[in-house]
Amino acid sequence: MFEWEMKGVLMSFIMEPFKVHILGCGSALPTLQHNASSQIVELREKLFMIDCGEGTQIQLRRSRIHFSKIIAVFISHLHGDHCFGLPGMISTFGMTGRTAPLHIYAPAAFEPILEQTLSFFCQGLEFKVVFHAVDTTQNKVVYEDRSLTVETIPLQHRIDCCGYLFREKPILPHIRRDMIDFYNIPISQINNIKAGADWVTAEGEVIANSRLTTPAEPARSYAYCSDTRYIKTLHELVKGVSTLYHESTYSAEDAERARLYWHSTSQDAAKVARDASVGKLLLGHFSARYNNESQLLEEAKAIFPNSYLTREGATFDI
Repeated sequence: MFEWEMKGVLMSFIMEPFKVHILGCGSALPTLQHNASSQIVELREKLFMIDCGEGTQIQLRRSRIHFSKIIAVFISHLHGDHCFGLPGMISTFGMTGRTAPLHIYAPAAFEPILEQTLSFFCQGLEFKVVFHAVDTTQNKVVYEDRSLTVETIPLQHRIDCCGYLFREKPILPHIRRDMIDFYNIPISQINNIKAGADWVTAEGEVIANSRLTTPAEPARSYAYCSDTRYIKTLHELVKGVSTLYHESTYSAEDAERARLYWHSTSQDAAKVARDASVGKLLLGHFSARYNNESQLLEEAKAIFPNSYLTREGATFDI
């Protein structure tokens, strides 16, 4: 909650929730410590899934996230730890009575695979699965509604891969009720004033919009970058985002392995965060070779102090 005190009038504004729920932050090799990659982005009671590794629907249950509120699934690439959980989850959606369409955004090669799988295992679904092919080589908007846009972030992995950038649309300024009452401005003009209009009194005095409103909170944004090798120019596409998730598969001592498999170290992730001047950095996609990731966090913090390890069940405000 944000509060402003202006001329004795206390005004409170509550920001709509914009969160990311971590369902899985492991990498390709299954472990008892981590689940495969998956996250839920929540904005204004709408849920968007990013990646859907094996076991994701169990993690949804554990997180008490409502299946029915998931509007769309965004798949970064076609490695199993990012998409094997999708057919099973869709099957479960069918058994729980879903009727709303489910939109899938993924590389084009996934469409025939998904169609064949669903036609065999998920016959009789009472909802539509709508596939949207994404071009992983382009930075472009692929989804838009009244609240936000989602755009692709080209990444560099062993196969076609992209990240996703969720941008909240700018919020209109807040109305100063005390000034509205003082100038007897009719309710019918409120939307015009929120859109930037001044007010002209009956005497012809122009009341500047800045006297009638207070600035809205800055729009928030969340960038998801997994899987990818270190890209020196990536910071340009995620400049100034509120929160950046960047894969951190390896520690610095395994940098050669990261290069070999087209992955990143936590230091690489921190460099992107630093150069992009992001608000905070979330680390994830941890290799099974580490029993704990404290070393990865320490190495990231040395470069970008506002870094955090992701964990299954954790929720971060954007």
